Amino acid sequence: MNLLEIAGFITGALSVWLAVRQNPWNWPFGVGNAVCFLVLFWEARLYGDMALQVLFIAICLLGWYRWLFGGAGHTRLRVTHITPRGVIACTCLGVAATAAFTPYLRSVGNASPLLDALTTVLSVEAQYLMTRKVIEHWWVWMAADIIYIWLYASRHLYLTSLLYVVFFAMCVIGLRDWLRDSAAQQAAAA
Repeated sequence: MNLLEIAGFITGALSVWLAVRQNPWNWPFGVGNAVCFLVLFWEARLYGDMALQVLFIAICLLGWYRWLFGGAGHTRLRVTHITPRGVIACTCLGVAATAAFTPYLRSVGNASPLLDALTTVLSVEAQYLMTRKVIEHWWVWMAADIIYIWLYASRHLYLTSLLYVVFFAMCVIGLRDWLRDSAAQQAAAA
């Protein structure tokens, strides 16, 4: 455990908690978290997760904009649900991307190529869905978090593994709260 892992723990926990609360400040904390983990994962030879942090920085900037101005008339974005077509597209893209990314990670000496590829793809999908305030992003995060808990513990990143236990619990709370908000939005529109 080092200061970088501790900083990643703190910024990550703040970012997810703010996302649960639908607070757009989750995105700047997400950028700080991505910077911490980019370096940490490089040191742990988890190159897929390292590269993911670069993408997360860009996605966080997009998410911050969308949450503030992506709604109708450039207003704050509202909570939505994924369409059946979106589920099929995310699943097909996820399987294809994992299959394509795994051999590359194996070729560069990644410590856990399949799981690193899978969690990287799940994380990108979850983060993208979150930028659009799609409730189901919480389910994708929960699936990734379960794998991350084991993966990071296997690489002796125990604090980071614990962080993903916390993330999982926050995802459950986030799902509950966003479903409640969605129901309230629908009731108000009726």
